[in-house]
Order: sequence, then structure tokens, then C-alpha cells
Amino acid sequence: MPNTQQIAENSMLRAELELLMKERETLLIIAGAAAGLIAELNTEDLPIRTVEAADLLATTINKLPEESLQDALTAVHATIDD
Repeated sequence: MPNTQQIAENSMLRAELELLMKERETLLIIAGAAAGLIAELNTEDLPIRTVEAADLLATTINKLPEESLQDALTAVHATIDD
């Protein structure tokens, strides 16, 4: 039978896990929105500093595992056109 301390620890872990899952969902939405923005940019019309910032963002997004990137795109109802 679990003791009071174990119950309290389990409750704290459950709360922390729920918080992390909410944060992950928010980060997926941000990554998905950023990926969508990058996909729509026409770099010929942008100043070089903006293109460099977009390139940094795109490079960072591309470091996501494929499954996470797909989750991010799904979070904002976007798709990757091949």
C-alpha cells in the first residue's frame, strides 16, 4: 500500500508531466507557425538580415525529429508540399 509520501510524489510528478505536455503543445504550435511562415517567404523581396534570421529559424526547425515536425505542422493545420 502506497504511503502518503509516495502519493504526494506521484501527484507532483503527474502535475509536472501535465505542465510539460502543455508546454510541448505550445512549442509545437510555435514551431508549426514558424515553419509555415518560412515556407511562405519570398527571400528575393527581403533584406539580407531578415533572410539570415529566416535561415537560422529554418535550420533550427529542420533539426526537429520528423515526428515532432509533423506534430508541429498538425498543431497549426499545415502541410509540407513536396
